[in-house]
Amino acid sequence: MQTQAAIPSPVAAFEDDSARLAAVRRRDPDADGQFYYAVKTTGVYCRPSCAARPARTENLQFYATRGAAEQAGYRACKRCKPERESATEDRDRVLSLVRERLEGADATVSLAELAEAVQLSPYHLHRLFKKHVGMTPREYAAAVRLQRVGSELRDGASVTQAIYGAGYSSSSRFYEAGSGALGVTPRALRQGGAGVEVRSVIRPCSLGRVLIAATSRGVCAIAFGDSKAELDDALQARFPRADLQPTDAALEKLADRVVAMIDQSELAPDLPLDLVGTAFQQRVWRALREIPAGETRTYAQIAKSVGSPEAVRAVGSACGKNPVAVAVPCHRVIASGGKLGGYRWGLERKRALLAREQKRRSRPE
Repeated sequence: MQTQAAIPSPVAAFEDDSARLAAVRRRDPDADGQFYYAVKTTGVYCRPSCAARPARTENLQFYATRGAAEQAGYRACKRCKPERESATEDRDRVLSLVRERLEGADATVSLAELAEAVQLSPYHLHRLFKKHVGMTPREYAAAVRLQRVGSELRDGASVTQAIYGAGYSSSSRFYEAGSGALGVTPRALRQGGAGVEVRSVIRPCSLGRVLIAATSRGVCAIAFGDSKAELDDALQARFPRADLQPTDAALEKLADRVVAMIDQSELAPDLPLDLVGTAFQQRVWRALREIPAGETRTYAQIAKSVGSPEAVRAVGSACGKNPVAVAVPCHRVIASGGKLGGYRWGLERKRALLAREQKRRSRPE
């Protein structure tokens, strides 16, 4: 259970000219600040959301920054005023500052302190952060602290050192607020899952075989495979020191629900899950669970929804590390242009899941 940095390295959301052109044609305000386009026939450069009459494709030139466009000899458009900060850029700047403050804090930072730092009211900041990041500032700070605990334990720190080093005022505060979210106790996490009881069962389903595993807190793994040996090996590799146990009545009931999700596209929003991930992964997984069955989103759309529009590749990585197929529906995320993109359990399974959900969605009530 390795962790990554809470905030991924910046990656351009509009990384090719076809994506940039599409953003310009739909006047996408979320593209503002990520690139600029210049019109060869007029000698001006604009932000993607500019309301000016669209120019012919062959007359467009894209630039990553204002400075690059100006250095090439273009002047700022008087209509969209690209030399000024847009509302989208201002929002992204505020969210970036708040995330940086939360990630760098050694102690709890209050909402009032955050709001004062970015000159917004606490109410407005809370609403803005929740909408575009997918977590409240408090939830985000808690996820960051949990990640620090896990990282320090893996680096050899004692449990006490890790807890205080992550910013908890006492060990009791950690156990109250953090232990359940980690999915395992700190000591077990340090020891590679030693002492954690994981029960599992392998069921046949319409997509081959599916392994369902759970801790006392909820389902921790749902994985497709072609053979029992393959799935058993994958579970052992993921929980090398856990106490692996056979199924029981409680797990059989959960397994029934999981198979129904696969074969009949049944919804199970209240399925108990025990997920361990970085702050960013948790944000992505939460966003995936908000995609309605029968619909899809692109990696870029998910990146925007979690407040990191530049992190398209990191969203793909979070999808690839999703431990619970179907319950966290990473199969509903596709590449731009309608291509399926990747799927850790095979594109044929992804195609089948999407087709089944879309068919169910189109049925009359």
